Amino acid sequence: MIQIIDYGAGNLKSVACALEKLGQDYQTIKYPEEIADSAKIIFPGVGAAGNAMRKLTESGFAAKIPQLRNPFLGICLGMQLLSGFSEESETTCLGIINGQTKRFPESVKIPQIGWNRVKIKKDCDLFQGLPDDSYFYFVNSYYVSAPEKFVLGETSYGLDFVSACKKMNFYGVQFHPEKSGDIGLKLLNNFCKLC
Repeated sequence: MIQIIDYGAGNLKSVACALEKLGQDYQTIKYPEEIADSAKIIFPGVGAAGNAMRKLTESGFAAKIPQLRNPFLGICLGMQLLSGFSEESETTCLGIINGQTKRFPESVKIPQIGWNRVKIKKDCDLFQGLPDDSYFYFVNSYYVSAPEKFVLGETSYGLDFVSACKKMNFYGVQFHPEKSGDIGLKLLNNFCKLC
């Protein structure tokens, strides 16, 4: 079973449609007590860090998420909120991935919108069967700066930034796999197959 966290700021419909294409059973959940022990959790994100963290705190997810041992995938803002701090609204985040979320330099167009390559830095189940330098769809003004030991993939946009990361059972992707065509569906399917 796949569970999608609905904290009022996520891109739930696109993720749900992608899971339907893959033939995966899923449900959306609004409260942390709904999390099933055997579920794989998807944490989609669209919006601002400060508002999202406020909603996560009010719902109880902010306290629950760091304790999870379920396979967990944070998408876009969902990945950024796994960091310790975001420059967006000077926001304290979940603190799961050591690092900070920073704004792109003014030398590039902000936000980054469109297709960009992901350079795979480490072999992992998430990228199983995907070619290096595959294109994924991005919409982001901020990026996560994290220690190399957590980095699964990097992308260049004015600078090299972390576009995929992992710490224990927590995965994060800065791009939107649910909007990235067949290659994105393959990545989501890989996540759904995790033990």
